[in-house]
Amino acid sequence: MELLTGLYKHYKGAEYQVLHLARHSETEEWLVVYKQCYGEGSVWVRPMSMFIEQVMVSDGSRVPRFDLIKAD
Repeated sequence: MELLTGLYKHYKGAEYQVLHLARHSETEEWLVVYKQCYGEGSVWVRPMSMFIEQVMVSDGSRVPRFDLIKAD
């Protein structure tokens, strides 16, 4: 699975910049390194499988956790 770097929108509305993809040193699981585009601009890491998964919202529908807004 390939993930583009760029600007993403979280399903709750906040925007995040995907900076890099990385591998976990022990498990070799792919991780997404991303930065919040608000507040202090904290940097986060999340397993790619979680980053690209569908989540259930209040109306019972499933939507992507993060949607690409603009690729780098």
